[in-house]
Amino acid sequence: MTQVNRQWVLRQRPKGLVKAGDLELVESPIPDLKENEVLVRTIYLSLDPTNRTWMNDAEGYLPAVGIGDVMRGLTLGVVEQSRSNRFRLGDIVSPVSGGWADYAAVHEQGLRQVHRAAGLPLTANLSVIGMTGMTAYFGVTDVLKAKAGETLVISAAAGAVGSIAGQIAKLRGARVIGIAGGSDKCRWLTEELGFDAAIDYKNEDVGEALDRLAPDGIDLNFENVGGDIMIAVWNRLKPHARMAVCGLISAYNATKMPPSPNFSRIITHRLNVQGFLVLDYAPRAREMVAEMGPWLVDGAIKWKVHVDDGLEGAVDSLNRLFTGDHDGKLLVRVSEEPAS
Repeated sequence: MTQVNRQWVLRQRPKGLVKAGDLELVESPIPDLKENEVLVRTIYLSLDPTNRTWMNDAEGYLPAVGIGDVMRGLTLGVVEQSRSNRFRLGDIVSPVSGGWADYAAVHEQGLRQVHRAAGLPLTANLSVIGMTGMTAYFGVTDVLKAKAGETLVISAAAGAVGSIAGQIAKLRGARVIGIAGGSDKCRWLTEELGFDAAIDYKNEDVGEALDRLAPDGIDLNFENVGGDIMIAVWNRLKPHARMAVCGLISAYNATKMPPSPNFSRIITHRLNVQGFLVLDYAPRAREMVAEMGPWLVDGAIKWKVHVDDGLEGAVDSLNRLFTGDHDGKLLVRVSEEPAS
């Protein structure tokens, strides 16, 4: 085993897309373990839009990553050394608070065991049956309470969360319109995932397309983007429509805030607008697995994972989230999976 631990450390607050010098890849010795600690070798690092918000010195649901600190991130790894009675060598685990690093010394109370799902690759635990799947599932079923016959519009619909959310809504009988960037992504939504329609925001006017595809208005919105796309949907929400605000990715790299919708419509149209965090639903993960599991086994839900190789490229990989240069869930393979 190598004795060097590489870690991405935040050096300055990025302005716009993350650039060279905002983070630094440093090397240090692998940490010695204290009592009840476990050494975890990172296999996969999850890259999510929220990673970018943690670099900002702004109020959030978690504290900002400090200057000089290891960049925070959701990881999945394998136990390489253990001074814990709860975890053994070879166990697949996920730290409650992981980092962009080859290795981490984690107290046993900050680890959860990960079980390989039958018939699914290990990457599913960081995507369709992990936080991504939970976000999509509870956003549709608990926040929006999607019903048969309702029209749902999803922004960033070809992304990890949006693509799964749309399929869940379809299985519940909703009519689903996705908004995505590029004709290939739009074809994937309609031809493979079963969306009723898709709007290519790069090549058509979103508002005009919504008027054509939902002439009677929109019942539900699963919002991931914000800005002009959100406004186009917002202005077409029916009275008593429901909006689940999952993310506002258009603002994460912005040097000035994107435009906001006319909030007086909350009153005039009696809109129900709810923000939500997947962390709130973690205790209910079994509910999601119970319903999603059979759908995955019989192929009713399809999903993609885009895997980049190498911790050294994590910063460039993160920027894919904001340029659209990926499909589905974005991961970095930091090291090889152990033999199953």
